[in-house]
Amino acid sequence: MSDAVVEVSGLRSQFGERVIHDDLDLTVERGEVLGVVGGSGSGKTVLLNSIIGLKEPEGGTVKLFGHDRAELTKAQAADIERRTGILFQQGALFSSLSVIDNVASPLVEHTRLPKDVIRELAEMKIAMVGLKPESHHLKPAELSGGMRKRVGLARALALDPELLFLDEPTAGLDPIGAGAFDDLIRQLSDDLGLTVFMITHDLDTLYAITDKVAVVADKRIVAKATVQELEQSDHPWIREYFLGPRGRAVRKAA
Repeated sequence: MSDAVVEVSGLRSQFGERVIHDDLDLTVERGEVLGVVGGSGSGKTVLLNSIIGLKEPEGGTVKLFGHDRAELTKAQAADIERRTGILFQQGALFSSLSVIDNVASPLVEHTRLPKDVIRELAEMKIAMVGLKPESHHLKPAELSGGMRKRVGLARALALDPELLFLDEPTAGLDPIGAGAFDDLIRQLSDDLGLTVFMITHDLDTLYAITDKVAVVADKRIVAKATVQELEQSDHPWIREYFLGPRGRAVRKAA
C-alpha cells in the first residue's frame, strides 16, 4: 500500500480561458516536510486550494489519506478536516476573538468537549508554539506579525492533525523571527510526526527544514527533489532560483 498522504494526479486548473495547471502530478509521503516553490503566477496557492477543497479542479484527481476528494461523503469530509491543519499566509485569525478563543475555535466546532477541557487544550497548544499565558486575552490587532503566525499555527494544531498546510509561513518576518519559526515547524514536525505541505519563497527555509522541494513551472510539477539535487538541475527556472545571486548567498551561509 502507498504511504502517500496527498496524491494529485493529472490536475487541470483554469480560470476562464487561462490554464494554470495542466496534467500536474504530485505525491506527498507520510512524515515528509515538503516545500513548494514556483514563480509568481505559477499557481502554488491554486494548487493548495485545490488540495484542501477551496477550488474545484477542472480535471484530474486529488486524494487525501487515500480518499478521492470529489467522492467524499459528508462524514469522510469531516474526518479529513479534523486530520488536517491549515495556516494561511495572513493567519486568518478572527479579529473579534482573543488568542485563546481563536485557538479554541476548531475544538468548539468539531468536538463536544466541556468548556474547561477545551480551554486547557487551547492553553497547551499556545504554549506548544512558544507563546506565554499573558497573550491569551490579546486580540489579533494587539499582536506582532510573528505572534499572529504562532497563534495561527496553534489553531492549525488544535485538533492534533496528521497533515499540516502552510502558506508562506515566514512571509513578513524578520530573519531572526523567520529562523525561529522554521525551527518551530521542524521541531513540531519531528515531535508530532506531522506531514507538512509548505508554500514558501524563503530559500533559508528550504535549506533548513525541508526534506524535499516540489517546483511548480510550465503548468506542472517539473521536479521534486532535495535542494542539493535541485542545484544540479538543468531546468532554467530552477537554476536561476537556486543558483542565482540570492541562492548562492544562502548556499555560502549554509
